[in-house]
Amino acid sequence: MNDDRNRSWPSQEPDAPRRARRPQEDPGPAWPADDAPRRPAPPRRPPAGGPRPPRAPRAEAGPEWPSGDEGAPQWPAADEPRRPQRPPLNRAPQGRPPQGPAPQDRGSATRASQILDGQGAPPPRRQPPVGRPGPNGGPNGGPNGGPAGNGTQGFRQPPPGGRPPQGRRVPPPPPPPSYPETDREPDLITHAAHNGYAPYDDRYDDHDPYDEETRLAQYSDDADFEDEPEGEEDGKKNKMPLSPMQRRKRRWKIVRRVLYAMFGLFVVVPAIAFVITYFLVDVPSPQDVLAKQSQPITFYYGDKSVMGKVVPQGGNRELLQPNQIPEVVKHAVYSAEDASFETNSGFNVMAILRSVFNQATGGTGGGSTISQQYIKQATKNDAPTLTRKWTELAKSFKLNNETSKSDIITGYLNIVFFGRGANGIAAASKAYFGKDVKDLNASEAALLAGMIQGPSRDRDTAYVQKRWSYVMDQMVANHWLSPADRKAAQLPTMIPRDAQKKEDAGTLDYFIQQRILDELKDKGYDEDKLYSTGAKIYTTIDPNAQKIAVQSVQDNMQGQTDENLRGALVAVDPRTGGVLAYYGGPTTVKNSAGKDVLATDWANTPQNPGSSMKAYDLTAWLKMGKGLGEVFDGTNNRELGGRVVRNAGESASCGPQCTVKKAMEVSANTVFYDMVLNWTKPARVAEAAKEAGVQAAPKGKAKLGTSDANIALGGGATVVTPEDMAAGYSSFASGGVRRDQHFVAKLTNSQDEVIFDDTAGQAKPAFDDNADKSKQIAGNVTDALGPVIAESHLKCPSGHECAGKTGTQQYDPQDGDPSSYKDRNAQTWMVGYTPSVSAAVWIGGDGNKPLHDQDGNPIFGKTIAGPAWQDFLTNYLKDKPSEKFDKVDPIGKDADEVVTSSKTAPPPRQTSSEQPPPPPTTSSSSEPPPSTSSHPPSSTTTSPTRPGGIFGGGTDGGNPGSGGGPVVNGEPPRRTG
Repeated sequence: MNDDRNRSWPSQEPDAPRRARRPQEDPGPAWPADDAPRRPAPPRRPPAGGPRPPRAPRAEAGPEWPSGDEGAPQWPAADEPRRPQRPPLNRAPQGRPPQGPAPQDRGSATRASQILDGQGAPPPRRQPPVGRPGPNGGPNGGPNGGPAGNGTQGFRQPPPGGRPPQGRRVPPPPPPPSYPETDREPDLITHAAHNGYAPYDDRYDDHDPYDEETRLAQYSDDADFEDEPEGEEDGKKNKMPLSPMQRRKRRWKIVRRVLYAMFGLFVVVPAIAFVITYFLVDVPSPQDVLAKQSQPITFYYGDKSVMGKVVPQGGNRELLQPNQIPEVVKHAVYSAEDASFETNSGFNVMAILRSVFNQATGGTGGGSTISQQYIKQATKNDAPTLTRKWTELAKSFKLNNETSKSDIITGYLNIVFFGRGANGIAAASKAYFGKDVKDLNASEAALLAGMIQGPSRDRDTAYVQKRWSYVMDQMVANHWLSPADRKAAQLPTMIPRDAQKKEDAGTLDYFIQQRILDELKDKGYDEDKLYSTGAKIYTTIDPNAQKIAVQSVQDNMQGQTDENLRGALVAVDPRTGGVLAYYGGPTTVKNSAGKDVLATDWANTPQNPGSSMKAYDLTAWLKMGKGLGEVFDGTNNRELGGRVVRNAGESASCGPQCTVKKAMEVSANTVFYDMVLNWTKPARVAEAAKEAGVQAAPKGKAKLGTSDANIALGGGATVVTPEDMAAGYSSFASGGVRRDQHFVAKLTNSQDEVIFDDTAGQAKPAFDDNADKSKQIAGNVTDALGPVIAESHLKCPSGHECAGKTGTQQYDPQDGDPSSYKDRNAQTWMVGYTPSVSAAVWIGGDGNKPLHDQDGNPIFGKTIAGPAWQDFLTNYLKDKPSEKFDKVDPIGKDADEVVTSSKTAPPPRQTSSEQPPPPPTTSSSSEPPPSTSSHPPSSTTTSPTRPGGIFGGGTDGGNPGSGGGPVVNGEPPRRTG
């Protein structure tokens, strides 16, 4: 056996002649010279991560080289350097020692001359034939009987398929196979040294024209290098950079995982939760719901006696069967609420998404199906929570699985609220049109279907028209109504709200009922909730006071010939703020066709208050620290702020030195217009009115104009309701304590469980945070309003002190009016109080109407309003304990210490320097000028005592001297009283 380790380096190429005898075979490379140094295999590892190239089989015995070199290709010349491959692994072949060093310049001419013994390029590698012996008997013709090339494989070509990919770990080559003895020449040992069979020393690699990563990059493929190894460099770990394709794959892997997680979170988990909810919820039956909604609302007077009962329209509602509801009604409801009802599974995903979008963008529109609405109506649960919506979806889906579509729509139409107290389509048909549901046409069905979303807005004509048009158009779009029928249809006429027979056993006034329901709705209790709980409403209405109020107005209106006259009376308890009596006129009137129609509630209709607004002028004046003893020029026809202001007749003038208290008594317009224009300013008057209890828009219906001084005389843009005036004056009656007016003292359910209790009322100082200061202001107002009763030819109830103020608003003449209309009035008032009751009476017309009495004369405060007020207080306080107002100290200058001569002609105006000039007509300061701007009286006397001046007797404050008004834009002067 040949000893490869002791074999000497050959000095010449062996067996060249033998190689020449095989022309078909590819001649092998020339044998290197003896002095050619061998380069050791590099001890380097290929980049990890890629696939290892296949190792060529290791020959156990190589063929002998031919004896000659004829015809054999030679190594390249010196000018054709060839770069040998570097070994992929730093280890020598098995059973062989490391080879000697290789030449440093593998591509130089010197290197070529040491290896080649001839000329020409090296022959390509050939596979030696198997079984041909060498010269010494070894297989494949090794010189000493061993494999060709001293047991070393010849020059190796790159493995099939190209070079190994970049980043892949190249496996170590397998042992060379043993070849039979053939005449195949052996491979060059120098080639094997560079293919992984000889160790390699980096010390000899001083010139490498290829960068390692660049060289291996050409072998890389598109594999996903997820197991990329980390290399050591300067003690730090560094990862190989990723290619663009690798980065794309890694990103898509992250996206896929996120999508999987989202799918599980938003699809799988909700689906499981929905299935669990489905089996846990119960669906209420229409019969159970009917039993819950059939309870009436009961109203009680203040003394706990029954005022009346109101049940849903139609009484105990009829539970209709599916065949009793016409298709036109169903189609109208589908069009209004859920066009896909017949095909959906209880909820509509697109509708829900559309609802979410509308909510996010500030739009309107819900996503509930009819099935979901049925569940909400049946459970009476409309809480805006995700839990309620989730269970509602499950119940709706379960309802559609257990109940037919026909039964669902029938149950829904039996319980849904349509307004006007009507629960169910049968009651709604009678409440709106006075007919059975089977007789409804398409237009009427569309109106009812449109009211489902706004059942309390049937009096809003614009809303009704809008909803009706929408439903009719949807019926056409869904092919349930022909375009020709839609074009010919008109909005149907509804019967009056009170035309349907009511099941009440009491004396409940319709206007009181509506005011109570409006108040409860503002507190969050609409009619639907009241019916479902069987509410018991304990009101503040005194049955005796209510009866007297109606009688007082009707008695004083009796015999009047003016068909435009209307009347209202409201009484408030100053100690609680509760409304004792409320009369807004008759609930029905005859229209031009002679049919009964719903009348206007005049007690809740704002009108110009006239001179009754002067109480708030005085309140603003007193809050500034000014008193009733200050004097103004009270003469007639004064020019103030560019306008001529006049009093209503000479009797309303109190001379150039008129105290504030006297001006209030005679209702001198010039004094209060001057006061508001130049001293208090309109904004302070409006603030005083609101502090007293006047509820301005948007909370109430009153409007307090502050753009000009017309608010001083209750004209222009200033309008208030009788309820506002009664509540405002009640703050004076209570000694400066404000309690908001209200109708409901307590609310309970059918089991007498208290929902809220407002019996005592909420009290707070009205005009100042200091209760004593507020009481002092209210007491001074009462001192000024006391003498007005006698001046107006009215009397206080026996044993009771009272105070009040009349009001008159002049009619604004129109073109073509008779000349006598210039003295006519359009509104008249009387507002007054005792310590236990405040009442406001309004007698006027619907807007600007010239009113007259039965004799054809203009009406004033004393004509109807004053006597009606007096009759109410006298009869209501009859047999009740006597009462008086609390006395308070005067604010500012005391009027009782200033006595003016009002019984004689006013003295000529003083022009001497001793008399201060009149107050300026305009002032930009927020505080009034010093008190020296008021006119001092021409003669004064000191009175040791203060006269009462608040008991009956006196002249009529509504006579032609009781009021006046300014000239506005060249119009004739307006008069208030």
